[in-house]
Amino acid sequence: MRGRRHVQGGRKRVRDALYMAALAAIRRGPWKDIFEAMKAAGKAPKLAIVAIARKLLVALNAALKHQRPFQNPQNA
Repeated sequence: MRGRRHVQGGRKRVRDALYMAALAAIRRGPWKDIFEAMKAAGKAPKLAIVAIARKLLVALNAALKHQRPFQNPQNA
């Protein structure tokens, strides 16, 4: 495959769920600010969405690990 990259690792359902969660998250709030900053820095919109999905995964994993409720980032 030339030109575009494709993420194949992990379970497809989890990847799809994270991507859809990222799409919802970038519509408002602190995740939107992070997304807009990435786009302003020259990142492709789809790449920025995948980066937000990864950030969501890291935040969710930390919440589970420490047995705390999920919290959005305070400062973008």
